[in-house]
Amino acid sequence: MSSQKIFAGPRLRRIRRQLDLTQTAMAEELGISPSYLNLIERNQRPLTVQLLIKLSSVYKLDLDELQGENTGTASALKEVFSDPLLVGELPGDQELLEVADAAPNAAAGVVKLYRAYKEAQSRLTDLSDLLAQEGRSTEASSTRLPVDEVRDVFEKRPNHSAAIESAAETFYDQIAPGEDLAAALKAWLAKDHGIVVRSLPVHTMPNWRRRFDRHSMRLFLSERLSPFDQLREIALEVCQLALRDAIADELAQMDLSSDEARRLARFEIARYAAHALMMPYGPFQTAAARARYDVDVLRSRFHVSYEQAANRLTMLQRQGAAGVPFFMLEVDNAGNRFRRAGAKGFPQSRFGGACPKLNIHAAFSQPGQIFVETVEMPDGAEFLTISRTLEGPQGAYNERVRRTALLLACDIGFRDEVVYAAAATGEAPTPIGAACRLCERHGCLARAEPPLTRPSGLDEMVTGLSAFDFQ
Repeated sequence: MSSQKIFAGPRLRRIRRQLDLTQTAMAEELGISPSYLNLIERNQRPLTVQLLIKLSSVYKLDLDELQGENTGTASALKEVFSDPLLVGELPGDQELLEVADAAPNAAAGVVKLYRAYKEAQSRLTDLSDLLAQEGRSTEASSTRLPVDEVRDVFEKRPNHSAAIESAAETFYDQIAPGEDLAAALKAWLAKDHGIVVRSLPVHTMPNWRRRFDRHSMRLFLSERLSPFDQLREIALEVCQLALRDAIADELAQMDLSSDEARRLARFEIARYAAHALMMPYGPFQTAAARARYDVDVLRSRFHVSYEQAANRLTMLQRQGAAGVPFFMLEVDNAGNRFRRAGAKGFPQSRFGGACPKLNIHAAFSQPGQIFVETVEMPDGAEFLTISRTLEGPQGAYNERVRRTALLLACDIGFRDEVVYAAAATGEAPTPIGAACRLCERHGCLARAEPPLTRPSGLDEMVTGLSAFDFQ
């Protein structure tokens, strides 16, 4: 045990300063020389086990303060250096630990400065949204991750591509799948490209949904996926081969800044094409109108999942054969956003989608149950919202199921065309806002943040219902 050595000079120096001791005073109390203590603090001598025990005895220290690595600060620093602004500057984990140990106060200062920077960015985004609502559009330039850039592009544009729809219909007619689309797609892959589709067990594909092996020309699908998701993965592979030119043309119309962003966008376009192939526009639009946009009827008729049918409803904007202009939002139970899309683009300025009172959050309390509600924005605009949870890939017994919730919504003016409107008849609309920072509703019990547009209203004599009072 006496041979164990720990180099923790910066941590020992920090503790000494917290105790307001000089090196001479601490050295005397520990029974060592000031010069030896100086060498320890400069990591030129180790902290032996005997000295650790002495420190614990004299100063009642928790030895973890000296022996444990400052992983919390190191993790926060890793987040800082992962920002796109510092791309290419990410140090290794060991270097981050050394920084956190050698200069803990400086490291904490860097983390605080970064968080203030992110808060300022968030406020700038909120103010830009507010100005956009007033018709004063702004362009706030900031370095973004490729995934954020791609999300912004897809959320702002209509979720409809006439060229992809036409190409998907042409290919669908060419293969004439009949009642078994999956079998027809597998046969086309095998005949035209020599690709064989196989489903593999969890222990063989523990971390992948799908994997294409170019050497053996086999497309492997995880057995975790439902039959509907397996069909989409097959359709996605087919579309990347059969609709390659249409996908490339669609991608060329997007002004993306990096190869990574273009790769992500290409996948999203292929995903759109897969839905167009699984649910051809003409038959799906006709069926949707006749079923009054009942998602469960459509999922049964086209042998797809609830999520796939709901997603497809946001794409029905063909000239001369348009459907109800739905938009959708998908989040997890922590509020993280996965997807936003709309037939005319996601209505960020009119709807927002970040209000905690939306029924998409209540859906997690009753998985599988459909929640229908009419909501009203501060400007009087009303929307019909339909929310339901979605189950992710099937996990093993000891794995937690990935569950998200999807909100499908449309302007209240289309309620007579939608079957769900009957469930909200006679009920007063729920007052919501685009986001707490942009909402000026007084007395909101669900408010999570104060509005940017109003000064604080803290009063020693009066306390409002909201946790954030304002004038």
